[in-house]
Amino acid sequence: MSGFPRSVVVGGSGAVGGMFAGLLREAGSRTLVVDLVPPPGRPDACLLGDVTAPGPELAAALRDADLVLLAVHEDVALKAVAPVARLMRPGALLADTLSVRTGMAAELAAHAPGVQHVGLNPMFAPAAGMTGRPVAAVVTRDGPGVTALLRLVEGGGGRPVRLTAEEHDRTTAATQALTHAVILSFGLALARLGVDVRALAATAPPPHQVLLALLARVLGGSPEVYGDIQRSNPRAASARRALAEALRSFAALIGDDPDRADDPDRADDPGHPGGFDGAGNLDGVFEELRRLMGPELAAGQDHCQELFRTLHRTDDEGEKDR
Repeated sequence: MSGFPRSVVVGGSGAVGGMFAGLLREAGSRTLVVDLVPPPGRPDACLLGDVTAPGPELAAALRDADLVLLAVHEDVALKAVAPVARLMRPGALLADTLSVRTGMAAELAAHAPGVQHVGLNPMFAPAAGMTGRPVAAVVTRDGPGVTALLRLVEGGGGRPVRLTAEEHDRTTAATQALTHAVILSFGLALARLGVDVRALAATAPPPHQVLLALLARVLGGSPEVYGDIQRSNPRAASARRALAEALRSFAALIGDDPDRADDPDRADDPGHPGGFDGAGNLDGVFEELRRLMGPELAAGQDHCQELFRTLHRTDDEGEKDR
């Protein structure tokens, strides 16, 4: 059993909400999906209602629920905390699927300090499936309901990773906002270089192939979703600044001169900073980054080697420096 005889999933017509609604139903929970619009082709599949201003039918469902899961946009979820918390019975669990935690933590402290709560952020696209994938879990107020929901996620194949609200937002600023900024900036750089992507794909070594594949994957998604990730996380701007500063530092290390950026022969001038071999200076950078990776370095190298094998059916040698 799920541990939740009756559950309400607000936003259950969406991908994330639908994933959790399915998980609850498979575990035996009587799950009510609430949304502003029904799923395509299924007009009777959910209760139509606004969780920020519950009508009589929705209010009754919230009172009876053992679990209320908010799988909605952050603005809606934050507005819903006060009215939902007033209706929930003692001992019931409130959960959400927001990708930013600090705002929800403040709202819970103000309007639901005694309510069990856990935030679950699936760190994957729902279409990929939960099996083996991490689900960031931020527990605001622990209790039996939190334990039951995390066990349910584990039973569905997910891997809950407990973080504080501050740890969550700092971590996702790197794993999501920074990562997406790197990938999209790579694409913008290709566009400015005026290169033929077909020629790149035909000649690219494995690291470049991986970047092209990541760019293609991001471009298959929703600009609105990626924009929300960049705008909503309070630490995302710091991550982007760190990326820009790191690129400027790297360019200075190599010896780039922005005043002569359009001179293709500048590297042939021994009197120009671009004419020196920057490998010696890179030694220190490599050592610093190796220390940063720590025990994850060897595991990452093995993972990369396996990834490259799926791109090129080659032996273990010959792909390390390209």
